[in-house]
Amino acid sequence: MYTPPFFKQDRAASLKFAEERGFGTMCAFDGRKPVASPLPFYLTYAADGTPQAAFHVARHNPLLKLAGGDASWLLAVNGPDAYVSPDWYVSPDQVPTWLYQSVHLSGPVRLLSDDELALQIDTLSDKFENWLLPKKPWTSGKMTAGRLETMKKAIVGLVMTVEEVEGSFKLNQHKSDADYTAIANALGAGDADAKQIAHLMRQARPQAFANDTNMLEGSAP
Repeated sequence: MYTPPFFKQDRAASLKFAEERGFGTMCAFDGRKPVASPLPFYLTYAADGTPQAAFHVARHNPLLKLAGGDASWLLAVNGPDAYVSPDWYVSPDQVPTWLYQSVHLSGPVRLLSDDELALQIDTLSDKFENWLLPKKPWTSGKMTAGRLETMKKAIVGLVMTVEEVEGSFKLNQHKSDADYTAIANALGAGDADAKQIAHLMRQARPQAFANDTNMLEGSAP
C-alpha cells in the first residue's frame, strides 16, 4: 500500500485498528485475476507472537481453491472515509482530497481442522456479541446439534499467518493548524463517516482546537 510518511502507522496501531474493526475484504490471485470476499475475522497470535487472522468462507467460495499454498493473500481493513473540498481550507490553491483509515494485512493462508473451525465460530461470535452488551450474548449452544452441524458443513475455516502489516491513516496531518481545524470543523457537519473523521482529527491534534474551546468558553453567559 502506498503510504506517505505523514500518514504511516506503526505495527501496533495498525493491528489494533484491524482487530477493533473485525471486518475487511480478503483478496487472493488465481493466476489470472484477483478474487475477493468481504468477511468478518478476528486476530489471534501464535506462540512466537506472529499475528494470525482467523476467518471462514462458504464451501463454494472460489477463494477456498487458493488456500494452502505459499502465495500471499491480502486482507484490506478500512475505516471511515470522507471527501474534502478545497473550499474548506484557509490557505489558497488547495485541491480536492479524501481522508481515510486503512490497514492491509498479508500472508499465506491455510485450512483449519473441524475442531479449529468449531473454536473459531465460537470465538468470532463472542467477539461481535460483546459489542451488543448488555444484551445476553448469543452462543452456538442455542442451536440444535443437527442444525449446527449442517451449518458447519457449509463453511470452511481458514487462518492467515500475517507476515506484513501496513497502515495508512490519512487525516491531513501535514497541514497547518488553521487548515487542519477548518477541515475538521467542516467535516463535523457532514455525514456519519465525515463526523468520525472529524472526531479522529480532533483526537490526533487536540492542541489545534484549543482556540475553538477558548472562544466557546469566552462566549458562554
